[in-house]
Amino acid sequence: QVQLVESGGGLVHPGGSLSLSCAVSGATLDYYVIGWFRQAPGKEREGLSCISKGGTSTYYADSVRGRFTISRDNAKSTVNLQMNSLKPEDTADYYCAATRRRSTPKSLCEMTQMSEFRGLGTQVTVSS
Repeated sequence: QVQLVESGGGLVHPGGSLSLSCAVSGATLDYYVIGWFRQAPGKEREGLSCISKGGTSTYYADSVRGRFTISRDNAKSTVNLQMNSLKPEDTADYYCAATRRRSTPKSLCEMTQMSEFRGLGTQVTVSS
Protein backbone atom coordinates (compact mmCIF):
# COMPACT_ATOMS: atom_id res chain seq x y z
CA GLN A 1 0.00 0.00 0.00
CA VAL A 2 1.43 3.34 -1.06
CA GLN A 3 1.65 5.86 1.76
CA LEU A 4 2.82 9.47 1.72
CA VAL A 5 3.56 11.13 5.05
CA GLU A 6 4.38 14.81 5.35
CA SER A 7 6.37 16.44 8.12
CA GLY A 8 8.01 19.74 8.92
CA GLY A 9 5.06 22.09 9.19
CA GLY A 10 4.65 24.58 11.99
CA LEU A 11 4.41 28.22 12.97
CA VAL A 12 6.87 30.67 11.48
CA HIS A 13 7.19 34.46 11.37
CA PRO A 14 6.81 36.31 8.07
CA GLY A 15 10.10 36.22 6.21
CA GLY A 16 11.08 32.97 7.85
CA SER A 17 11.79 29.53 6.40
CA LEU A 18 10.50 26.01 6.76
CA SER A 19 11.50 22.73 5.18
CA LEU A 20 8.79 20.18 4.47
CA SER A 21 9.47 16.52 3.83
CA CYS A 22 7.32 13.83 2.23
CA ALA A 23 8.25 10.25 3.02
CA VAL A 24 6.97 7.64 0.57
CA SER A 25 6.55 3.99 1.49
CA GLY A 26 5.07 0.95 -0.23
CA ALA A 27 6.33 2.03 -3.62
CA THR A 28 9.50 2.76 -5.58
CA LEU A 29 9.60 6.54 -5.75
CA ASP A 30 11.53 6.44 -9.04
CA TYR A 31 8.30 5.59 -10.87
CA TYR A 32 6.34 8.62 -9.68
CA VAL A 33 5.99 12.23 -10.65
CA ILE A 34 5.39 13.94 -7.34
CA GLY A 35 4.68 17.38 -5.99
CA TRP A 36 3.51 19.66 -3.25
CA PHE A 37 0.06 21.20 -2.99
CA ARG A 38 -1.71 23.36 -0.47
CA GLN A 39 -5.20 24.33 0.51
CA ALA A 40 -6.28 27.10 2.83
CA PRO A 41 -9.77 27.37 4.34
CA GLY A 42 -12.19 28.82 1.81
CA LYS A 43 -9.64 28.69 -1.01
CA GLU A 44 -9.08 26.34 -3.92
CA ARG A 45 -6.41 23.70 -3.83
CA GLU A 46 -3.18 24.96 -5.38
CA GLY A 47 -0.34 23.01 -6.96
CA LEU A 48 2.89 24.64 -5.79
CA SER A 49 5.78 22.65 -7.12
CA CYS A 50 6.18 19.31 -8.86
CA ILE A 51 9.18 17.29 -9.97
CA SER A 52 9.79 14.64 -12.61
CA LYS A 53 10.71 11.04 -11.86
CA GLY A 54 14.41 11.60 -12.30
CA GLY A 55 14.38 15.06 -10.78
CA THR A 56 15.59 16.80 -13.93
CA SER A 57 12.42 18.76 -14.56
CA THR A 58 10.51 20.94 -12.13
CA TYR A 59 7.47 23.18 -12.13
CA TYR A 60 6.70 26.08 -9.83
CA ALA A 61 3.52 28.07 -9.46
CA ASP A 62 3.94 31.81 -9.90
CA SER A 63 2.99 32.32 -6.26
CA VAL A 64 6.07 30.45 -4.99
CA ARG A 65 8.65 30.65 -7.80
CA GLY A 66 11.91 32.05 -6.46
CA ARG A 67 10.96 31.35 -2.84
CA PHE A 68 10.32 27.59 -2.76
CA THR A 69 12.62 24.81 -3.95
CA ILE A 70 11.59 21.21 -4.53
CA SER A 71 14.00 18.28 -4.44
CA ARG A 72 13.79 14.51 -4.33
CA ASP A 73 15.98 11.67 -3.13
CA ASN A 74 14.74 8.48 -4.75
CA ALA A 75 17.16 6.35 -2.75
CA LYS A 76 15.67 7.67 0.49
CA SER A 77 12.13 7.82 -0.92
CA THR A 78 11.69 11.42 0.13
CA VAL A 79 10.64 14.65 -1.51
CA ASN A 80 11.42 17.96 0.15
CA LEU A 81 10.12 21.48 -0.19
CA GLN A 82 12.35 24.27 1.08
CA MET A 83 10.25 27.34 1.71
CA ASN A 84 11.92 30.72 2.17
CA SER A 85 10.62 34.26 2.55
CA LEU A 86 7.32 32.98 3.84
CA LYS A 87 4.30 35.27 3.80
CA PRO A 88 1.05 35.19 5.79
CA GLU A 89 -0.75 34.18 2.59
CA ASP A 90 1.32 30.99 2.55
CA THR A 91 -0.66 29.78 5.54
CA ALA A 92 -2.38 26.54 4.53
CA ASP A 93 -2.44 22.79 4.85
CA TYR A 94 0.41 21.42 2.71
CA TYR A 95 0.40 17.93 1.27
CA CYS A 96 2.32 15.87 -1.23
CA ALA A 97 0.72 13.91 -4.03
CA ALA A 98 2.04 11.55 -6.68
CA THR A 99 1.13 9.85 -9.90
CA ARG A 100 2.62 6.86 -11.65
CA ARG A 101 0.78 7.66 -14.87
CA ARG A 102 2.49 9.41 -17.77
CA SER A 103 2.71 12.98 -16.60
CA THR A 104 4.81 16.08 -16.53
CA PRO A 105 5.46 18.14 -13.41
CA LYS A 106 3.35 20.93 -14.94
CA SER A 107 0.37 18.70 -15.64
CA LEU A 108 0.45 17.21 -12.14
CA CYS A 109 0.69 20.61 -10.46
CA GLU A 110 -1.96 22.16 -12.68
CA MET A 111 -4.09 19.08 -11.98
CA THR A 112 -4.72 18.25 -15.62
CA GLN A 113 -3.23 14.92 -14.54
CA MET A 114 -4.70 13.91 -11.22
CA SER A 115 -2.66 12.14 -8.58
CA GLU A 116 -3.48 8.63 -7.38
CA PHE A 117 -1.91 9.04 -3.97
CA ARG A 118 -1.67 11.86 -1.47
CA GLY A 119 -0.71 12.36 2.13
CA LEU A 120 -2.81 13.73 4.96
CA GLY A 121 -0.94 17.02 5.06
CA THR A 122 0.97 19.21 7.47
CA GLN A 123 -0.14 22.65 8.62
CA VAL A 124 1.97 25.71 7.89
CA THR A 125 1.07 28.94 9.66
CA VAL A 126 2.87 32.18 8.87
CA SER A 127 2.08 34.82 11.45
CA SER A 128 3.75 37.43 13.59
